[in-house]
Amino acid sequence: MLLGYSTYFTTLIRSNADPAIDMFNVDNPVSLEGYLSREQYGDWPLLYGPDFTDNPPRVDAGNMYVRANGKYEVAGKVVGMDWNNTASSHFFPRMWNSSNERGEIDMYRQFTGLSEGEQPTMADNLKYFMKYQAGWMYMRYFMWNFAGKQNDLQGFGNARDSNWISGIPVVDNAMYGDQSKLPESIRNKNKSYNRLFLLPFLLGLGGLIFQYVRHRRDLLVNTLLFFFTGFAIVIYLNQAGFQPRERDYAYAGSFYAFAIWIGLGVIWVKELLEKSMRTSWANYLAAGACMLAVPVLMANQEWDDHDRSQKTLARDMAKDYLESCPPNAILITAEDNDTYPLWYAQEVEGIRPDVRIAITTLLTGDWYINQLRYKINQSDPADVIFTPEQIAGNRRDVVVCSDKLPGFDQQKYYDLYDILKNVVGSDDPKYAVQTEDGDSYQVLPVNKFSVPVDLNTVLQNGTVHPDDKVLPELRIDLPKRNYLLKNDLAILSMIAANHWKRPICFTNDQDANKLGIAKYLRSTGMVYRLVPVENDKIDNGTAYNNIMQKFAYGNADRKGVYYDEENRRRMNYIKQAHAALAISLAKAGRKEMARQVLEHFDQHVSGDNFPYGMTTNLGNRHDVISLEFLEACYLSDDMKLAAKVAGSLRKDLREQMIYYQSLGETNMTDEQLAQNAWQVLQGKGGNLSDKQLSFASDIVSSYQMLKQMDDWEKQAKQHGPVLEN
Repeated sequence: MLLGYSTYFTTLIRSNADPAIDMFNVDNPVSLEGYLSREQYGDWPLLYGPDFTDNPPRVDAGNMYVRANGKYEVAGKVVGMDWNNTASSHFFPRMWNSSNERGEIDMYRQFTGLSEGEQPTMADNLKYFMKYQAGWMYMRYFMWNFAGKQNDLQGFGNARDSNWISGIPVVDNAMYGDQSKLPESIRNKNKSYNRLFLLPFLLGLGGLIFQYVRHRRDLLVNTLLFFFTGFAIVIYLNQAGFQPRERDYAYAGSFYAFAIWIGLGVIWVKELLEKSMRTSWANYLAAGACMLAVPVLMANQEWDDHDRSQKTLARDMAKDYLESCPPNAILITAEDNDTYPLWYAQEVEGIRPDVRIAITTLLTGDWYINQLRYKINQSDPADVIFTPEQIAGNRRDVVVCSDKLPGFDQQKYYDLYDILKNVVGSDDPKYAVQTEDGDSYQVLPVNKFSVPVDLNTVLQNGTVHPDDKVLPELRIDLPKRNYLLKNDLAILSMIAANHWKRPICFTNDQDANKLGIAKYLRSTGMVYRLVPVENDKIDNGTAYNNIMQKFAYGNADRKGVYYDEENRRRMNYIKQAHAALAISLAKAGRKEMARQVLEHFDQHVSGDNFPYGMTTNLGNRHDVISLEFLEACYLSDDMKLAAKVAGSLRKDLREQMIYYQSLGETNMTDEQLAQNAWQVLQGKGGNLSDKQLSFASDIVSSYQMLKQMDDWEKQAKQHGPVLEN
């Protein structure tokens, strides 16, 4: 154990060198302890705890220490959860999370049938464990590998998305309904539609039986390996709510263990054959038959959706983000799927090292905010207003929004820099509130702020164009909130302290919208730049040059490149950037440029790799963005491309409606089905079957898009190629 943990000394050594990427700043034993214990992922009950109907009390778990000025100082308290001390605490709590931030409570009810206000029982906990945690979040993945997989849409418990299948119609239809009715984009033309006909599973089962008969001690060893790399992880993770992605990778060890039984299954088949033929023949026949039935079949079915040899989308997406930024920009982005490609592009390929990346989810940590204070590569430091001491540990993790503090006019706009530095940054007790638990929090006393604009500065550094209507100040109306988190403060402080000296950009407008500054964002391609101009959504000239000269598309024009669901989501961002720019150009009278933008995307993205019509979960987002692209085609008078997009889109939407109809228990027209789905969404009843209920939103959106396309085509025939704006 000591030898194993000694490898983490390399982490300490590396962090002390202050490299450009220094996750969690593990440069001392205290931060190393938090890193190894995975503090950032929080805590949850394992063997004893409450149901989601109870909020466990918080308890003081000791002092929080940070290293400062060459010594360790107390920087707040470590707060834990007392999972044992609630009215509903019981053994083996599976339905424990009282938050519904990621649909935790919704998921509990979906998989157990609990009604609103109903108290869960131990039976409900076991039902949730068996159906969701062990069934949906483990056995489904297990059967993907050894039976077959429906498609690559992330599954949330419905009959359409990412279930395991056998490839045997009578079996699959009995479980999920008529599979032949599924849209082609998520069946025949989906590379993750893998049919293994249960053969790997059956051969492994045979190998398990064979080992049980021959070597029970060996069976115990392999079973323990299978259990502790599979079901034991399920029990430990105690997963709740909608996961941000499929988690099959977490259980790969147990799949390897089962593969051992598949290998033993070959011997089992050989011994069965020996009863009716010579040993030499049995050897060859068993090896040949099993080779064809398992590894050859698996390669035939699964190679195409595991082949990453030509795909460069992650790198190219990062390039598109970075190249959309002006020089020396601060790029505010999200974690994981954006972050790591951006880091790779900068650190490995040297793409735009002048851009400073600021990751919203990591800005909750003092270590990451402090890293913004020094130069990285060619990127200058960023001013974050607060001193390292003011944000150390859990200081200012949460700032309470309150209009009860005397001396502040709630109708007045206060200078953002002054409020952050002299009120939120102050340790004066008059700017703090005490909770019932005795904790003290700094207060944000107003929700209206101003950021002054120096006209000469923003004109000289290219923040605005000479013909822009430049505002004398930004007026920020913070949406009604009870509190701000440390990452919110960090973003606001960078904006306030920047004084328009360097560009501030966002990869999406959601974080800006939460802070009330979305109306001051202007797209320059794949990013949104903060500008002192209101409701000017797209910088046509800059965005056009970036897209036409600098964008890359992940080899999407090459034959046979596979894009899974997350890849397609990213590609849709690129498609949407083209559509939005083309619409803006067309409305500005630059239709030739608009057509060039649309054709540029179509030429670089093969419809075989990334079709315009594609069934997706969570709101039909793929087709919605394609509809926006289609609108851009009509507005730009690009009727040839419009016909291509409309053909693909209409085909998928029609196939979706046919599939949703097949799940019903009564015959309805598409209009009647959409009306019933709308009533369900409005909480007004609606006559849908249980299987159709999961798709109420998709039914409505599919029908509405088909109607919209009909209207556009009718307008185009009546009024010529131009849509009415």
